[in-house]
Parts: sequence; C-alpha cells; structure tokens
Amino acid sequence: MIGGLVCDSCGVPLPGPYDGQAVECDDCMQTPRPWGQGRAALIYKDNARRLVLGLKHGDRQDLVSPAAKWLALAAKPLLRPNMIVAPIPLHRLRLLRRRYNQAALLAQALARHLNLDFCPDLLVRPHQRGSMDGLTQEERFEKMENAIRPHTSRMHKMAARPVLLVDDVMTSGATFAAATEACFKARAREVNVLALARVAKDA
Repeated sequence: MIGGLVCDSCGVPLPGPYDGQAVECDDCMQTPRPWGQGRAALIYKDNARRLVLGLKHGDRQDLVSPAAKWLALAAKPLLRPNMIVAPIPLHRLRLLRRRYNQAALLAQALARHLNLDFCPDLLVRPHQRGSMDGLTQEERFEKMENAIRPHTSRMHKMAARPVLLVDDVMTSGATFAAATEACFKARAREVNVLALARVAKDA
C-alpha cells in the first residue's frame, strides 16, 4: 500500500516525511502532466502485481470490491463536488477477447463506494495500437497520441465538470495523458487520475 509522501501528480512514493505540501517526482517535473492530481493505491510489485494480473488476465473479478476500497482511500485528495468517474477505455477487439474492461469494473465499484456519477463509455479507443510492453517512455507517449477520444454522445456529461479517470496500472502516464486530453476536448473543467497500482523505478 502507498502511504506517506507521494508525488502529487502521479502518486509515486517519495523519500522524506509528509508535511502537507504538494511535491512532484523527477519524472513529473521533466514531463509535466496534463491532468491536475494523480494517486495510486499500491506499488506494482510482488503481491500487488499478482493481484493486478489476476484481475486483468485471470478473471479474478472477486478482487474488484476490496480494490475499490483501497482506491477510495487513495482518491481522497482527488475528489471534487459533482465529479464524474470514468475508466480508461479498451479497444472493442481487446474488450471482446478479454470479455470485460478491468478499469471499468474498478471505476464502477469506486463510484458506487463514493456515491459519484459513473459513465463506462465516457471515452473511446477507436484504433488498436497494440501492446506497449518494452517501449521507452517517449515511445509510449508517441504511441498514445490521439489514441483516446471523447464519446460523441457522452461529451455533455463531462462538460464543465471535474472528471476522475481510473485505470489498473500507471507506468509512464502516457495512457492517462491521452485520456486527459480527450476529456479537455470535451470541455471537462478538471481531470484527476487514479490507478490501482503504480510502477515505480526503484520498487
């Protein structure tokens, strides 16, 4: 579980005591994030990694309920009045193969837990870009450019509202960045991001 001092933009743990001031990690200072604040519940390693992979590829949907409670704790600094919760979308072919979007399951359970509005298809992924495994951070951002768009029939739901985007894992932040830009194209007022697990270089 992640606690103590974290980067205010991506949620990665930082050394030192928490004194109430917002700080950023080196990656976020070098690559400014388009979203406002970001958090994660777990470090992507050991048991947390196995949990995420079980949810993602092992049909372990029983993990959604406890994961939503961990996400709710991590989300506290991100919450705003009238906020709408949305998942990072999957391309329809990947959704057909996997049968469910794990980010959507997490986002739905989180929204229910926090009594927030939820929209499973606020964003869409019209093109399949393939896996990002093994890509550098720069390659990930290039691959995700314009890969996510607002659903044309759902744009009104986020206009002038704060949006909380939810995914299972944050690595470089490229996917969250693409989704955030899509939200702003639909005139969202503010976007914050939340991941179940955060990949950390020194983890």
